[in-house]
Amino acid sequence: MNHTVVTLKKGEGRTLKASGAWVYDNEIDTILGSFENGDIVTVHDFDGYFMGYGFINTNSKITVRIMSRHKEHPVTEEFLRERVRAAWEYRKQVIDTSSCRIIFGEADWLPGLVVDKFSDVLVVESLALGIDKLKPLILDSLVEILKEDGIAIRGIYERSDAKVREQEGLPRYKGFIGEPFDTKVEIEENGVKYIVDVQDGQKTGFFLDQKNNRAAIQKLCKDKKVLDCFTHTGSFALNAGIAGASSVLGVDASELGVRQAQENARLNHLEDRVTFQCADVFDLLPSLEEQGEKFDVVILDPPAFTKSRQATKNAVKGYREINLRGLKLVKDGGFLATCSCSHFMDPELFAKTIREAARGAHKRLRQVEFHTQAPDHPILWAAEESYYLKFYIFQVCEER
Repeated sequence: MNHTVVTLKKGEGRTLKASGAWVYDNEIDTILGSFENGDIVTVHDFDGYFMGYGFINTNSKITVRIMSRHKEHPVTEEFLRERVRAAWEYRKQVIDTSSCRIIFGEADWLPGLVVDKFSDVLVVESLALGIDKLKPLILDSLVEILKEDGIAIRGIYERSDAKVREQEGLPRYKGFIGEPFDTKVEIEENGVKYIVDVQDGQKTGFFLDQKNNRAAIQKLCKDKKVLDCFTHTGSFALNAGIAGASSVLGVDASELGVRQAQENARLNHLEDRVTFQCADVFDLLPSLEEQGEKFDVVILDPPAFTKSRQATKNAVKGYREINLRGLKLVKDGGFLATCSCSHFMDPELFAKTIREAARGAHKRLRQVEFHTQAPDHPILWAAEESYYLKFYIFQVCEER
């Protein structure tokens, strides 16, 4: 292990002292010893008090990400194996593991690493240099631990192609880890089958974080006319269809997404009731309103309109507009399911934005349910960025 010591300035390390995992560049007083970026180093407080072991990268504003807070637990192969085992044991207790997120970065104390399991395939996203170096060990451990439970992984695909890697001085990369395999993977969730495209789909290929929220809309959709906006590969639309909706229209601006959604509808024998249209939702909703269209259930699952604190103001406008338009299309007594997957759109701001949209649409909202992301994407209270998905179901009533 590297013997480099990073010492904090007096009064710094607030995130770390509040159980967070990050040390920022402006919190560091000295770095003593020779190291390469990505190495594991020791972090001390200004007075020499041991704070933890973590990996260093001077190219990043987050200079050190802490892996262990105990002096007697340095980051070894065995240490990593236990972290991976703990992550898998947790999932087995809280979620259907046929497809799930097994590792969720800081929330599993493996900073910068995401691993999704789609049936017998793993998709990995690595966002930090230090974890990139440890990735082979972690993945080997994970494959072995899954094998103990009778799960044979037939392939691993890397989707480390997010722009945020550039902040770490890392190239964007995607490709096979080990032997190539068919990257179209069939999974089943809530009774719905999907083909997941792990090579060219968004992020890791499929948004597992909405699993329980998709199940929640099923009970509202029997014999109903449903509109699913930003449908991606059709997931909410297909949950509505499988629950017995009389008709479902799914809309997305991505032609690839719509093609995959249509393929998924055929896979579930729902193509007669669930149809998809390639269109810009912001343009389509006003035109549906002009045509006098009304739906029993409207679902809004937009992409993150903001990926930074600075862009939040514009994002609020987007969320307000989309919710206003969506509300106008709901029949009196019908339902609106609406969500935000942006960490920067905090719960209070999102609720305020929906309230403003309802006022603008002259509708009254009765909250039916509120959810966050599924528990395989746990919210670590010391890591704010791990809480990002807010999901509401409302009954929409005319002003009485």
